[in-house]
Amino acid sequence: MRFRDLVQLSLDSALRARMRSIMLLLAMTIGVAAVIALTSLGEGARRYVAGEFQSLGTRLVVVIPGRSETGGVAPGLLAGETPRDLTLSDALAVQRLPGVERVAPLVIGSAPISAGALEREAPVMGSSADLLPVHGFRLARGQFLPPGELSRDTAVAVIGDNIARELFPGRDAIGRNIRIGDRRFRVIGILGDQGRMIGMDSQELVIIPVSAAQALFNSESLFRLLIQARTRDDMYRVRAATIEAIKLRHQGEEDVTVITQDALLATFDRIFTALTLTLAGIASISLAVAGVLIMNVMLVSVSQRTGEVGLLKALGATRLQITALFLTEAILLSVAGAVAGLLVGLGVDWIVGKIYPALPLSPPVWAVVLAIVVAILSGVVFGLMPARRAARLDPVAALAGRR
Repeated sequence: MRFRDLVQLSLDSALRARMRSIMLLLAMTIGVAAVIALTSLGEGARRYVAGEFQSLGTRLVVVIPGRSETGGVAPGLLAGETPRDLTLSDALAVQRLPGVERVAPLVIGSAPISAGALEREAPVMGSSADLLPVHGFRLARGQFLPPGELSRDTAVAVIGDNIARELFPGRDAIGRNIRIGDRRFRVIGILGDQGRMIGMDSQELVIIPVSAAQALFNSESLFRLLIQARTRDDMYRVRAATIEAIKLRHQGEEDVTVITQDALLATFDRIFTALTLTLAGIASISLAVAGVLIMNVMLVSVSQRTGEVGLLKALGATRLQITALFLTEAILLSVAGAVAGLLVGLGVDWIVGKIYPALPLSPPVWAVVLAIVVAILSGVVFGLMPARRAARLDPVAALAGRR
């Protein structure tokens, strides 16, 4: 029996039993589509987080107050101690280290913002002129915070576009005064729309000089210290030098956590890769279920086609050819289901992408290959038992309709 005849007979059998074939196709389609859609979700989340961190800028080193320990407990916490605050003096000391290009101290809080009779609550970020290149903010118009001493309390502000429209409807906000808490500031710039960056919407943000923010929130402590190294190779040298410099300033205590942007991305990559693999494993269970369905339906098919098997054996078909006939049918249905599942999965990604355009959904290549290979293997493995059962039928008993 030629391969062409095998394929033709298998197709004829599948078309004759349309309901059975549709059930098999549907099961395999759902399994493959689940793998594609769920792995796309995990991969999309990984790319989204990576893009969020990339939006912070490049060659970034972040200093966080308090030292991270293996168990997640900061040193001294059990003894009732608290980590020393990061201060502007620490920022100035780090700024003088070799390999450091820019340093942007951060103070973050929330305060009422008002202009005349209009008022609203908004997040307030205190920083310096270096925040613009370090963080990657864009200006729509006007200018950013002026360069100068970090300790200089200049009453100027850069506000998001939504803040400008709400407080100054129909008017240009630049050059006008706003009140933040109990202090007055002059608006000198409007931030461009960059969407959400690490959970913070640039259109809803107010940025003021760091010393003004410290006075506003009555705190000398810095929330974070963002350092931009001169080159990527300098990042790790800057990290080590920063730890040593702050350790010397804090009476020999290493009470800060210093992380590089690459380390953050590597950590999130590992987390989301594990998540994607877990989702792929869960979705693959549906492929196993589809394989069991293939076996059961093919076993029923063998019982329904005993007369056909007997006739083929009477005409001289061997056991191997009968096995190949039923196995080919299972494989063809598996391949068709895998292709349909791939198209459905990509269609789901496209629809979700239209609803949530910020989430870059696309399945990893390995997931596509794995889903198709597992689907075909399911057809082979679970179709083998019914095929061998058909091959073992006695031709005389089969012609008589007995199994």
